[in-house]
Amino acid sequence: MTGQHQYTEYHPRWLRQPVSTYWWLQQRSYLAFILREASCLFVAWFVVYLLMLVRAVSESEMSYKQFLGWSASPIVLLLNLVSFFFIGLHAITFFQAAPRAMVVHVGRRRVPDRVVGAAHYLGLLAASGIVAWILLGA
Repeated sequence: MTGQHQYTEYHPRWLRQPVSTYWWLQQRSYLAFILREASCLFVAWFVVYLLMLVRAVSESEMSYKQFLGWSASPIVLLLNLVSFFFIGLHAITFFQAAPRAMVVHVGRRRVPDRVVGAAHYLGLLAASGIVAWILLGA
């Protein structure tokens, strides 16, 4: 039986260093990475929350008032407050990473990272202005 491996009871051990479950607490950059990854859960919560709001508004005034009452409960308020913090963290880290992740060329020249980052912040400012204009009833 040449070319086939024989089973042995004693398998050689792999050379692996043990990694702590809390490896992400060892450096600030690791913690920031884990918090950014965890922030997607809160982004998902806001999506669900807004869909529930749209549903309540579309059903009836009574349904909307019930939604507002539920939203005023301490647990939902706390969840929304924590979610707001994580949404901010998610947005800030996205805007910091975008210039490094997005390579933009004009002709044969690469657009500097600062310009790409500034364009993202200008887009955020423009979108915020449009939303404010709509909500304030201009």
